Amino acid sequence: QVELVESGGGSVRSGGSLTLSCGSSAPIGNVKCMGWLRQVAGKERREGVATIEADGSTSYRDSVKGRFTISKDNAKNILYLTMNSLKLEDTGTYYCASDLTPYACYPGSPYVNDFHYWGQGTQVTVSS
Repeated sequence: QVELVESGGGSVRSGGSLTLSCGSSAPIGNVKCMGWLRQVAGKERREGVATIEADGSTSYRDSVKGRFTISKDNAKNILYLTMNSLKLEDTGTYYCASDLTPYACYPGSPYVNDFHYWGQGTQVTVSS
């Protein structure tokens, strides 16, 4: 069983920045796919925000491209999401997730909610 623990959420003004961290209890270097998803108000399913494959390849949902960066530190077993130029619509609960088949490893995948392991979520609130 893999435990994922997120941190770094909070409240920020529009245009501000936050960095989320996700510590894993197991090595992440060879994990085929990890990602960040978010649950936003009014949406039934969590939406994919960014994914990263074992080789470091990254993918982003269109609305965060150029503003968010997903990265990982394999030595420390930590996944990051750096969020800049935050907008009101970025408000939500952000979840770290691990272990998804590579062919589904992109935010728009219909299987992006099928990650095997999940963190508990961290709230991000963007205000005007």
